[in-house]
Amino acid sequence: MTVFLLAGGGSEASGPRALTEDEANRLAITRFRNYEVRGRTVTITVPGTAGGLTVTGSVDYRGQVGYGVVRGSGRDTSSDGLIQWTATSVHVHPMAHAPAQAPASPPGSGWYERPLQASGSALDSSLAIALKLGSDRPDNAELLPQNGAAWWGRDQVDGHRVDVMTGPSSPDRSGTAGNVRYWVGPDGTMYRVRVRVESEEQPVVIAFGTRKYVPVEPAPGVTPAR
Repeated sequence: MTVFLLAGGGSEASGPRALTEDEANRLAITRFRNYEVRGRTVTITVPGTAGGLTVTGSVDYRGQVGYGVVRGSGRDTSSDGLIQWTATSVHVHPMAHAPAQAPASPPGSGWYERPLQASGSALDSSLAIALKLGSDRPDNAELLPQNGAAWWGRDQVDGHRVDVMTGPSSPDRSGTAGNVRYWVGPDGTMYRVRVRVESEEQPVVIAFGTRKYVPVEPAPGVTPAR
């Protein structure tokens, strides 16, 4: 698998190697950290052979709902607009001139709903992955190394010193260790994630921003988990 250490500021790669106890503990709590603060601002970069997509917005990890602006890159503007999603549905509000940031209160009309596709769509896979980066409890630190999690190097993201670690195999798919790469700070804060999805050669990149998180207001027809 290709090693991704491109966060800027100079990277140090000497892995892979087994996680230390401290590293395993930080990887185990990184998703819980997102849940603990309720939500994070995110930028999701989605690859595509016909041009990529970028979603700039926020994810509410307790309500399991995301909201933001989607823009095309190297393609026409037909996919541009506002987007809000849950684990099962995607709501889009097309806009010919999408703003840089989504309005705090979603428009009351003009939304179109469709099911979130479980496979075959890099965008939908990216949205689903973004929601899964929060958990209401830490992972089992002892099991992470046993299931293939590893340390790959050190890096910097927006001035933050981080360790780069790969996650374990998925519970339902053996042999998937290393598909997800995390940039994790000294206190377990998640700063960046790169994930390979089946439908694309290039990875999805989810970067957590420094902008203040604003609680996600549900668009018409969207019901947060809690």
